[in-house]
Amino acid sequence: MTVPAAAEDLLRRLTPQVLGVVARRYGDFAEAEDAVQEALLAATLQWPEQGVPENPKAWLVTVASRRMTDQIRSESARRRREEAVYAQSPPDELVAAAADEVTEHRDDTLMLLLLCCHPALSPPSQLALTLRAVGGLTTAEIAGAFLVPEATMAQRISRAKQKIKSAGSTFQAPPAHEVPERMRVVLHVLYLMFNEGYAATSGPDLLRAELTGEAIRLTRALHQIRPDDGEVAGLLALMLLTEARRGARTGPDGDLIPLAEQDRGKWDAERIAEGVDLVTRTLAAARIGPYQVQAAIAAVHDEAPRAEDTDWKQILSLYQLLDVLAPNPVVLLNQAVAAAMVHGPEAGLALLDRLAEDERLTGHHRLAAVRAHLLEMAGDDDGARSAYQLAAKRTTSLPERRYLESRVARLGGR
Repeated sequence: MTVPAAAEDLLRRLTPQVLGVVARRYGDFAEAEDAVQEALLAATLQWPEQGVPENPKAWLVTVASRRMTDQIRSESARRRREEAVYAQSPPDELVAAAADEVTEHRDDTLMLLLLCCHPALSPPSQLALTLRAVGGLTTAEIAGAFLVPEATMAQRISRAKQKIKSAGSTFQAPPAHEVPERMRVVLHVLYLMFNEGYAATSGPDLLRAELTGEAIRLTRALHQIRPDDGEVAGLLALMLLTEARRGARTGPDGDLIPLAEQDRGKWDAERIAEGVDLVTRTLAAARIGPYQVQAAIAAVHDEAPRAEDTDWKQILSLYQLLDVLAPNPVVLLNQAVAAAMVHGPEAGLALLDRLAEDERLTGHHRLAAVRAHLLEMAGDDDGARSAYQLAAKRTTSLPERRYLESRVARLGGR
């Protein structure tokens, strides 16, 4: 039975809302997640024949709640809990809320994000669970996105749920003093999700639109919940301004096209306008943070009509500010490129020397690729060729490898 695309999109959007309601009501994330999956399966079987119900969210909540109730009743060990749940729930709580009760599902979505990004989980598990529970992706889709077998991803998600359960986590807001740290993790997970979609770390394709799309959708939802959070707004602006270039980032064969060589006529002007407006308003009103600064850098790139019109002095200043706010080797790597564009390649190469002993980046292909680019700018073709070859050897992304090998060929190497 095939589910119409519109109904499939509806199910995906409703999944975190339904899961939030059921998990909050019964207080067991793992069981609630299974119950919601069964409700989604029932929808895919019944809706094509019977039509989408008038209140699809209420329909899904009701089906999932029945499954939860059956599960509770079938296990004697949980009988007391069933009685407690029913005893503590007012009668109207046993009836599904209307789908347009915005306040309720907004809070539940935020709680889901905080729960999926529980500090007891590893970053890969946080990401997988977020995609499954909040993003509404199936286990097979997540496995495909990360190029692992479905069984492997199923085990990873199952272990994550059990770990949350073992940690004694409940579907409740963390204490106020924990919220800033939990939000930091949530934003980082969304940032990683977007980056994996925009520059896949491995595999045949450079872009994974399903990941960037989910990251933007989730961050946009988070922004609606926390409109005054400057870093949430900054992250959303950064994603929009970066995603705006996606259509020009690869050629017909999926090969990488560097920023300076992209056809800017293919950039998404609407997304650029939204991102620029968002980051401009946020910088003027909120306490400045790393995501806002990165969004400002992206805005400078996007507003340049031609590559040669890029305001590299402003970009260099922003990277220097970012190095103060959130120092890390990737920031310094990007700062090296900006310094080279402003002061010449030797200035950039001098910054790269500071990264030579940093174990977090010494074996990464990007360090070699940037060094190659700066050496080429400096006229050191032999050095550039060797560095490009090293970068091509280290990358696990096939499009990036082809691009780096093309640079070697352009310099007369093999």
